[in-house]
Amino acid sequence: MADPDFDPSALKVIAFDVFGTVVDWHGGIAAEVAQRLPGVDAQAFALAWRAGYQPAMQHVMARMAAGEGGFTLLDELHLGILDQVLQDFGVRGLNDAARRELNRAWHRLPAWPDAVQGLMRLKRRYTVCSLSNGNLGLLTAMAKHAGLPWDCVLSAEVFKAYKPDPRTYLGVAAVFDVAPSQVMLAAAHHDDLAAARVCGLATAYIERPHEFGTHKPKDVSPQPGNDLHARDIHALADLLGC
Repeated sequence: MADPDFDPSALKVIAFDVFGTVVDWHGGIAAEVAQRLPGVDAQAFALAWRAGYQPAMQHVMARMAAGEGGFTLLDELHLGILDQVLQDFGVRGLNDAARRELNRAWHRLPAWPDAVQGLMRLKRRYTVCSLSNGNLGLLTAMAKHAGLPWDCVLSAEVFKAYKPDPRTYLGVAAVFDVAPSQVMLAAAHHDDLAAARVCGLATAYIERPHEFGTHKPKDVSPQPGNDLHARDIHALADLLGC
């Protein structure tokens, strides 16, 4: 589905949200938890770990705004959240090495089935990059593990701000020396896309109904404002004529 006024020939760069849009964070985390923490409800654990992400980022940004600290990598935020989730689920006795190895499950997330080939199609015409709150080391390891064919890995770490801070979206345009209108954000999250539109980016919604697991389907109905609405990344490539 495309806005009839949208002109794909104006685009130069497509930046992708990663967690949930390109990779299956819930399935990947739940699988590793099931393997490493037998007896724990792995699906609930994955949801609880992810639920700590937004509050942790907001705390960092508030602290930075008050001049009380620097930017914190998502790997470190995830580790801090993990400690609380382990406690909440009654998991005891996990040593530091085991905690850090479990935390690296976020580096090993599987790509959605359409992601790799869909990105390959898009990069024939456009520059494709990540735009994620994940840190550079995490995103690079994930790309190696899942075979994600990014032209460039961009991260909140580059801009020292997490999405939805305008510095992230406008930073993509600055990195590639293009106008914001020549950048498209593709994401499975309407709040991310809305923030990108305020900055002048084009936007594409990618349906991921099972982002939170098959037992907790997500509403992926079209919402006004996006230039494109696609079932998956292959469908986005179709809409863009790739």
